[in-house]
Amino acid sequence: MGKNNTKILITALVMVVTAAVMIEEATSIPICGVNTNDLKKCSPAVTGNNPPPPTPQCCKVAKAANLECLCPYFTRSGLDPAKIKALGTNCGITKNPSCLPW
Repeated sequence: MGKNNTKILITALVMVVTAAVMIEEATSIPICGVNTNDLKKCSPAVTGNNPPPPTPQCCKVAKAANLECLCPYFTRSGLDPAKIKALGTNCGITKNPSCLPW
């Protein structure tokens, strides 16, 4: 392989690895003490007509999150505040964020 071809191959490889790292980082954004991918673990417990209890993984995320910081996201998301409160209760979280109506 010629010198130019080797440089092109190395440059292309570096670009592919850099792009892969950037895509991986973009899929999970840290917010309010947790990553957005981790917040998805609680989605089943706060959506639908009759949500299941939160999983242990969800409770771990909920306890690590700054719930007060998440208030703007709760209100914009259209989530039912009662379901958010139930998640907190089921996970043993005693301090509800101020955005919940009680």
